[in-house]
Amino acid sequence: MSNVLGEFLDPIDALFTIFFSILFALLFTLSYGILIHHGVISSSFARGYGQELFLTIIGAVTAWGIIDGVLYVLGESLARRERYRLLQYVQTSNSEEEATTAIAYELDFILEPITSDEQRHALYHDIRAYLSQAEPQAVGIQREDIVGAVATVFLYVAAVLPSLLPLLLLPDNTALAIRISNVVSFIVIFATGYNWGLHTDMNPWKMGLLLASACLAMVLVAILLGG
Repeated sequence: MSNVLGEFLDPIDALFTIFFSILFALLFTLSYGILIHHGVISSSFARGYGQELFLTIIGAVTAWGIIDGVLYVLGESLARRERYRLLQYVQTSNSEEEATTAIAYELDFILEPITSDEQRHALYHDIRAYLSQAEPQAVGIQREDIVGAVATVFLYVAAVLPSLLPLLLLPDNTALAIRISNVVSFIVIFATGYNWGLHTDMNPWKMGLLLASACLAMVLVAILLGG
C-alpha cells in the first residue's frame, strides 16, 4: 500500500492528509476534554464513552476522507481535461509562435525561477514539436484516479488510528484516554513534520515543532469559534 500511496499521492498531499486527519481527532478530543474539565460533562457521565467517541471520530474522519477522495478524482479529471485543451490548442494554432506562447503560459511560473530565457525557449520549442504529433489521451475518470481516491481514504483512517486506540483500550476511563490520545496525536504530527523536514533537507526538529504548533493553534481557533 505504501507503493500505491507514493505513486498516486503527491508527498505534500499526503502530508496535509495526515495533518487534517489528526486535526479532526484533536478537535473532538480537546473539546471533549475541555467540557469534562469545566464540569459541563461530569467525569462519571463521561466514563465508559470511549468507544462511542472512537466511533464518532473514525466516522467523521472517514467521511472527510471520502469527500477528499472524491475531490481528488475530480481534480485529476479536470487537470487531464486542461492538458487536453492545451494539446488541442497547440495542434490547431496558426503559428509556431502562438503555440509556444500557450505552452509558456502554462509552464513559465514553474520554470522561470530555475531557467534562463534561452533554455525555456528551447524547451518550449521541443514540447511544441512533440505535442503537435501527439495523440490525445482519454480525459475521463481513470482507474488510477479511483486508486488514488482509495489511497486518500486509507491514509486518513490509518493516520488517526494510533490516536484513537487509547479510547478503546481504556473504555472505563475516558478522561485519561483522551489525555493519552492528545499526546499521541501531537507525537504523530511532530513525527510527520520531522520526516517532512528530512525529506526537504530542512531542520526536522523545527519542522516537527512548527507542524505541531500550527495544528494546536488551528484546533484552538476552531474550538473558540464553536467548531
